[in-house]
Amino acid sequence: MHHEHGPALDVGPPLAGACALLAVAVYLVAARRLRSRGDAWPWRRDACFAAGGAALFVAVAGPLPGGAFTVHMAQHLLAGMVAPLLLVLARPLTLALRVLRPGRPRRALLAAAHWRVSGWLLFPPVAAVLDMGGLWVLYRTPLLAAAHDRPVLNALVHVHVVAAGVLFTAAICQLDPVRRRWGLPLRGATLLAAGAAHAVLAKTLYALPPPGTAFAPGDLHVAAQLMYYGGDLVEVALAVVIAVQWYAAAGRRRRTPRTLMGASHIP
Repeated sequence: MHHEHGPALDVGPPLAGACALLAVAVYLVAARRLRSRGDAWPWRRDACFAAGGAALFVAVAGPLPGGAFTVHMAQHLLAGMVAPLLLVLARPLTLALRVLRPGRPRRALLAAAHWRVSGWLLFPPVAAVLDMGGLWVLYRTPLLAAAHDRPVLNALVHVHVVAAGVLFTAAICQLDPVRRRWGLPLRGATLLAAGAAHAVLAKTLYALPPPGTAFAPGDLHVAAQLMYYGGDLVEVALAVVIAVQWYAAAGRRRRTPRTLMGASHIP
């Protein structure tokens, strides 16, 4: 059985692409409204969100070169790894909380961010299992083959790829205000473990196709290499985010004793 397209991103490409563009438009309007009130909001965050939306649009609607499985893997990288990183770096929850006036919508959004379930979903190991575990289930069980001819299952896989990618990236970066912020060592260790799981999965795909599929060996090898090296690049970017946070935290710790020492000499 040869699949001509990836299952996760085939359902309703025009609709999915339109949703990605709409999300970018909403974000940019919100950022403009915030600045019109005199509040600062870095332009680089606008650029990150626009780039993330563009990555999603290309994944679901843009023509990509290569064989069937290579195209599918490029879609997976764009929608499940690249776009989530760019979207999370844009801090959309922070923007929404700052733009919304005090009232029921803002209280509801803040309650959702501080909900106990949200806290557990953003616990880095849990987010990693949902993301990387989902990929293992997709590629090392007959799920990929089954989703090809079942539109509803196809759509569910699509949603999971994007949602799990965003959840994992948010749990590792922890840039928006959430219920609890986990320490850098836990997030770093989780990123290393998830990266290893992603690399091992890519190596297994180099040797064996997903059950129930029959991709050409050359296509399979190129797709596995794309998954391996493309995943490494995104994981390095996540590691840079953690390193920057560690550096900033270390700088704050160094400044605090000096501040207190200076205050103790004030008459």
